[in-house]
Parts: sequence; C-alpha cells; structure tokens
Amino acid sequence: MDDYPLIENHGLLGDLQTAALVTADGTVDWFCVPRFDSPSVFGALLDKEKGGHCTVRPIHATYATRQLYLPDTAVLVTRFMTEAGAGEVLDFMPVTGRTVTSRHRLVRMVRCVRGSMTFDIEIAPRFDYGRKAHRMHITEHGAVFAAEDGTELTVHSIREPEDERMLDVRIDRQDDLHFSLTLRAGQQRGLILESGADGPPHEFRLADYQRLFDDTVAFWRSWMGQSRYSGRWREAVERSAITLKLMTYAPSGALVAAPTAALPEQLGGERNWDYRFTWIRDASFSVYALLGLGFTEEAKAFIVWLGNRVKERAGSDGDSGPLNIMYKVDGSSDLEEQILDHWEGYAGSAPVRIGNGAATQLQLDIYGEALDSIHFADRHGIQLGHHGWTSLLTNLDWLADHWDQAGDGLWESRGGRKNYTYGRVMSWVAFDRALRLAESNGRPAAAARWHGARDDIYEQVMAKGWSEERRAFVQHYGGEVLDSSLLRMATVGFITPEDPLWISTLDAMEQELVSDSLVYRYDPAASPDGLRGTEGTFSLCTFMYVDALARAGRTNRARLVFEKMLGYANHLGLYAEEIDLTGRQLGNFPQAFTHLALIDAAITLNASLDRR
Repeated sequence: MDDYPLIENHGLLGDLQTAALVTADGTVDWFCVPRFDSPSVFGALLDKEKGGHCTVRPIHATYATRQLYLPDTAVLVTRFMTEAGAGEVLDFMPVTGRTVTSRHRLVRMVRCVRGSMTFDIEIAPRFDYGRKAHRMHITEHGAVFAAEDGTELTVHSIREPEDERMLDVRIDRQDDLHFSLTLRAGQQRGLILESGADGPPHEFRLADYQRLFDDTVAFWRSWMGQSRYSGRWREAVERSAITLKLMTYAPSGALVAAPTAALPEQLGGERNWDYRFTWIRDASFSVYALLGLGFTEEAKAFIVWLGNRVKERAGSDGDSGPLNIMYKVDGSSDLEEQILDHWEGYAGSAPVRIGNGAATQLQLDIYGEALDSIHFADRHGIQLGHHGWTSLLTNLDWLADHWDQAGDGLWESRGGRKNYTYGRVMSWVAFDRALRLAESNGRPAAAARWHGARDDIYEQVMAKGWSEERRAFVQHYGGEVLDSSLLRMATVGFITPEDPLWISTLDAMEQELVSDSLVYRYDPAASPDGLRGTEGTFSLCTFMYVDALARAGRTNRARLVFEKMLGYANHLGLYAEEIDLTGRQLGNFPQAFTHLALIDAAITLNASLDRR
C-alpha cells in the first residue's frame, strides 16, 4: 500500500465523454481516451511502475496538501503548503458536448499564491494499458508522445512570450518528460494534455487559458443552477449530482457505473471488475435522482438510450430475447472480459480485468427497473413514442414467458443461478408499471396476461420468498440468507412500509447485515457466490437502508445512519463502492450507484423530516 494512494484520495475530472482521476498530491494516475471505456494513457492507479502518470508537485522534501472543488463546478484545486510558500494546481477538462470526438483536453494550471515554489513536473504516458511503446518529440512550444499504433498525446504550454524557454527539460530512457517550474507569488503557468490534437504543440497565452477556465466554470454553474433541491444536505446532494454528470456520456446519455476498472473490493482479492459500462439497473435509478433534482434533459436522454436498447432486443421480426444487463456507452454489447497479466493491480490486487464477463447474465430484475424508470419519466412528461411502446410490448411478452426461472441475481454472482426473490419482486414491478402506463396513456396492451403474471408473482413471493424461521424475506427461494437488495421492496410498492412482515424483515436485516450503520449486501459465507474472499459494506445498500427506515417511520434512526454515512465520504464528498472495517474505501471509484442512492435517500429523508 505504501506505493499506492488510497482509493478515496482522488478527485474526479471529466468532459462528458471521458474522465481522469487526480490524487490528493497532484498526480493524474487514471485517464482513458477517447471514451470512458477506452484504453488508458495514464494507469498508475493499477500499476505504479508500468501504468503511466502525470505528476505536478513541489520539489520540497516535506509539504502538506489540501484538495477541493471550486464551488458548484468540476474544477479541482490541489493545494501545496511549505515553509517557503504555498502553491496550487487547478485541473479541469473543457466540456466536449454531444458530438463524438477524439479530441480531449486536460488542463493543468500551476500557481504560486504565497512566497515562492518550485514544482517538479513529470509526464510519463503508457498507451493501451501500457502495452504500446512510445516515442517523444520536443518542440519549442511543447511535446508530442506518439505510440507505435499512431495514438498521440500532445502537450501544449501555457506561458507568456517573455518567459524563458524551459532549459531544464530532462528526458529519460523511456522517453518521458521531466522539467521544473519556479514561480513567485501571483505567477501562474501550465500545460494542456490533449489527445486527438489537430496540429503540433503551440503556446497558449494566459488569456487563452482564462477563457477555457471561465467557459468551464460557467458551464458547470449554469448546469448546477437547474437544480431544484432545497432540502437539508444540499452540498452532498449537489456534489453527487455533478459527479453523476461527470460519469454521463453526452453523445448517448448513458451513465457509466464508474470511470475506473479493476479496483478491488478486497485488497489482494480477485473481485476486481471493470465498471466503465452502462448497467440497465444503475442507469434506470438515475431517472429518479435526476428528475428529483430537476435535471429533465439528462433523464430524457437516458430514456431515449434505454428505449433504443429495448427496440434492438425486440428485433424486426417481433421476436425478443432477454435484455443484456449492461452495454457500452454507445449501446454496443461486446464486453468480452480480458485479464491484463502484465499489470500487478492496485496494491497488488490481481487479476486486472477489462471488459465484463457478467454482461450476458440473466438478471430478471432489470425489467422492473427499466419499466419503473419509464413510468416515472412518463409522469414527468417524458413519454415513449409508438415504436418505443410496441418494442416494450415485445419485451414484456418475453418476460411473461420467462419470469418464473432461475437467474444470476443483481449482485452478479458467479456461483450458479437461483430463484432470487429480488428478481421476482422487480418482475412484479415490470408488469405493474406496464399496466399503469397502458391505462394512463390509452395504449394497447396484453392487460389480462400482465394482470395474471403480476398476481402470480406476488403470490409466489409471499409463499416462497418469506421465511417463517427467519421472520424475513430471504435472498432466494429455499434459502435462509438475507439480502439487502430487498430493502427496495417497500420503495417500489410491493409491500407497504408499515406491514408487519416488512418491519420484521427490517429488524432481521439490522441484526445480521448492519454493522454500526453500514450495510453488507449479503453474507458470502452463507451464500457462496463463486469467488474467493470477502468484501466490505456496500455503500449503495447503506443509503437504501436510510430510505427504507425513513419510509417505515423510523426517521430518527434514518437520520443518524445518513449522517454517519456522510462521514465516510472522501474529502471531496465522493464514494467508492464499498467501505472496509477500517473505514477505507474499496472498489471502483467513484461509484454512480452510491451517489444515486445518496440523492434518493436525501430526498426521502428530507420529506419524512418535513412531515414530522
């Protein structure tokens, strides 16, 4: 661990097509271009020696650092304090917009704000996950790193004409670039890292930089100004909203589960997955969060993306198969899982996986999440057209024929298929919301069949999903394992929040899955998932627990759990997937699902407190 920063010691940058992570001491150690799921240019996060990085830090032996976002923006400020002076790096990515492009810019402006400071700057790209060698060419105004496959990273300088040329440039045997920059109070200079540049390196004047900076700040503050949230915890909610926006691929409206791959759920373990894709489930949850805050355009874009996946699965011949559980951001479905054997993994946590072998798993719950989000959007004026509705009919026909079968479960277990209770509950939701949509919009529907399927599922869950011995709803039929996915049963309306069966289930979960307010997904020892090792508490589930408590009238308990959970955020208000026993964050970072659940919990809890 000494060679790797803590997972939570990072900030997130992005331009709405890709993203970068910056450590708390000024190193870009994860950057993929031109898309979230493209090969990395900087990947030291997963291999300190072979991954590549861009570092800006003082040359002083000792210094303190602080990191923050400019309010209401995605502009990251990393501050350095020494006895000789104070300096900072402002990092941001100018927004690219909805047109697919290979041109992406990462701006790194270095400032001295007090005294004087000399910064050491190192640019060491490693193209294609470190699999492609490169050559570097220095020009008067910057440098070009060119990989053997033709991929390039261009470095432009930000300076003034009277500046002396950098005479202390150093090039090492790997064709990496090192140089020093000495500034006095009030001075600032910097660089722009650009992929897909349309020409050679050139000088940016400070006025050029200022325009880029002002435009980027204006974009984020204008976007954030659309938020209707006025409740408690505004800072946490709005930072989560910006984080979700950073993980949205603007050309398609798809939301990635996280901008990273292979960060471990257990240090040294094998639970290292690639999350740079769009899960039907996760993204469907985004509709609630986005519309709950007032971001209608983003919700509509995702509904369009989802509608296209439904149409593709329906096919031109009217036949259908199961939806994939995840897709690439452009809607394609080739997510073949590979292992990068040449990388050691974060803190030695191998294997490093890219792609995701769970993409074609059968997870029946996604139909409920998709229909629930479509229904919620419909209530907010975002409606399906004729072709979208007819495609939905075909998918529901498939579900009506197949809901009563074993699946892989939403946690992507690799331990074999089971009759998961959550999958049945969400299949109930799919038919229930379809019936509501047909009725409210006067659309043609197989109403009798949907009614029958909905009622059969309800009766089956009550008969087989409930355990008299545990006095709780359980993970799968015939078992006694508890599962926090079922915290959503009352949220989706399958059971009322005050029902004794539900209260008993909440009590059982608190005794077995809750650890000082933090919530585990399930117990892998009691329900083997085909993988070695254990995992931490799942941050999504903790926020789901808050939501469930608030709906059940346990408002004081819900607020305490929520406030405790806010304390586990990193210094910027960001969350990875899990939290271990020491309070350290684990898993891919930041995780969209967690930030979505934070927003939902905050809205539900705030309303509950207002009603008291």
